[in-house]
Amino acid sequence: MHLTRFLRSQQQSLAHLVDLYAKYPPTGLTMKRIVQFAREGDAKQSYLFLRNELPVRLASMMKEMGHLPPRLLEMPSVKTVNGWYGTTLHELHSFKDSSPTNETVKKFTEVLQNIRKRHSTVIETLAQGYMEFSDQGSVKEYEESQIQYFLNRFYLSRISIRLLIYQHTMCFGDEVPVHPSHLGFVDPNCLVEEIIKDAFENAQFLCEGYYLTAPPLELRKINAINPEEPIAIAYVPSHLYHIMFELFKNSMRATVEHSESKKISGALPPIAVDVVKAKEDLTIRISDRGGGIPRSKADKIFRYMYSTAPRPVSLVDSQHSGPTPLAGFGYGLPISRLYARYFNGDLEIHSIDGYGTDAYIYLQAVEDQASEWLPICNRAAYEYYVSRKYQSDWTKKK
Repeated sequence: MHLTRFLRSQQQSLAHLVDLYAKYPPTGLTMKRIVQFAREGDAKQSYLFLRNELPVRLASMMKEMGHLPPRLLEMPSVKTVNGWYGTTLHELHSFKDSSPTNETVKKFTEVLQNIRKRHSTVIETLAQGYMEFSDQGSVKEYEESQIQYFLNRFYLSRISIRLLIYQHTMCFGDEVPVHPSHLGFVDPNCLVEEIIKDAFENAQFLCEGYYLTAPPLELRKINAINPEEPIAIAYVPSHLYHIMFELFKNSMRATVEHSESKKISGALPPIAVDVVKAKEDLTIRISDRGGGIPRSKADKIFRYMYSTAPRPVSLVDSQHSGPTPLAGFGYGLPISRLYARYFNGDLEIHSIDGYGTDAYIYLQAVEDQASEWLPICNRAAYEYYVSRKYQSDWTKKK
């Protein structure tokens, strides 16, 4: 009896916290503000901002998670993720009225490090939850629509939360940035060509290990602002690397398999990359001759869980050890697009079936225009979840 009352009170307390914070919109930051604060801010200012901002972003997604299909919410892996978010929200709320003393800020920084570790496998675990959901019965069309809508918002929010945590722990904690010139997780002078080459070489290594061959790189650069200078912007290097590595993997696989299917002898056609920096935008185009994507599949490539790769083993498989790769979950392209969109950019795929595919990455070249693109938990979002339950007003595509 006492245990039941305790658990019920804990659930009520968590629901109260979710409602308390989810009613506020997140405070989006620009890349210029992030860079400036990393140079001029201090740990106490960061603490005062994050103790309110992080709960808002967490609670918003917890609120929206409640609108998902009830059967999905009962899946063990989804419950695990929900539990992680609830624990984290309680921990952050405990600092709500604490003064920014040195000891409090130090403890807060340690809590952030633990939170990041706790949430390190959120993507894979939620993917496992979706697999559990689909394995137990057919997924209705409106349920699929709700889930895809939620996952885009949830993972984009997660990207933003991780960046804020990294900025605090690296700028004001004892964690060391990857490179001395970095300001926390951000490189104020991110050399785009270096990241492209690094991502290509690593993807090429994987391709050669699997197919014993890989297409070469053909890189062209145009700096329309300062032709003699290398192309650089303020950006998160790991985000750009993730996007490029995923696109290169896809292009290489398509190029090799298309050439083998057509029994084309000789050298593989190169993967051509054009990088252009203009006054407002930095654009990267990746062009391959891997046979293209038919239109019947083109609409699905940004859907979570859609993949032409073999389905991965279960995350709860006792015979599986180590981290589970995202290949086969169908998360590579959707997550890459979120990384591109996070600071007001985008990722588009255009294909010619039977020939090849062009991927366009658009990034903001101007720091004060590169602002966080974040989901807001409001009436419009709620109505989207509700409206998906009604019948479609279009004939179905064949």
